[in-house]
Amino acid sequence: MKRVLLLPAVFLALSGTSLSAPPGYRLMESAAASVNGEVIFLSDVSREACFYRCGAVPGQPALEISLPDARQKLVSDTLVLQERKKLDLGTVDNAAIASVAAEVAPRMKKCPLSCAAAVSEKEVRELVARRLMVRDFLAGSVAVFIDVNDEEVRREAEKRTRAGAPPTDFAEEKVRKDLYQEKAANEIRNWFTRAASKSRIVLPPLAEP
Repeated sequence: MKRVLLLPAVFLALSGTSLSAPPGYRLMESAAASVNGEVIFLSDVSREACFYRCGAVPGQPALEISLPDARQKLVSDTLVLQERKKLDLGTVDNAAIASVAAEVAPRMKKCPLSCAAAVSEKEVRELVARRLMVRDFLAGSVAVFIDVNDEEVRREAEKRTRAGAPPTDFAEEKVRKDLYQEKAANEIRNWFTRAASKSRIVLPPLAEP
């Protein structure tokens, strides 16, 4: 995601207006966001949207996603990666990355969208590594202390029974899993809200091409 910017060969602007180069400069890459000084480029956002549209994001179905939404996902991931770095949590196992990348790469090759042809195997591996690091952090550092006790399961099962839900919906295992996922999602949302409130995030106007 990082770029080396050399002036005057490259001009980078982050502002609320259209990006353009002043006299004597050439615009090589447009910035789509900045997270605590770390720049996310428009090409990063476009590639992220392509990954989602091709169903190449691990654990996610194919999703028609706008560039602003793709940018927000990258901003969220960047917040996590910055926190991992601050805590010196390192990366994920290379074998795990290779295993997931082996599943993702064929989806990109088969994707009929024109954007998929420009995605390299290295970029696929980078996507996989990033998503695995985000997943591991959220599971191991944010949602790790969530607990669903027996009383909560009992009350929820009774609630579903009174509502006329099918038996499979109030089975103890499913109720416990659903409650955990609900609590985890809420805790993760709260973490991102806190992280964003403590960060300097710049989001210039972004529109679909």
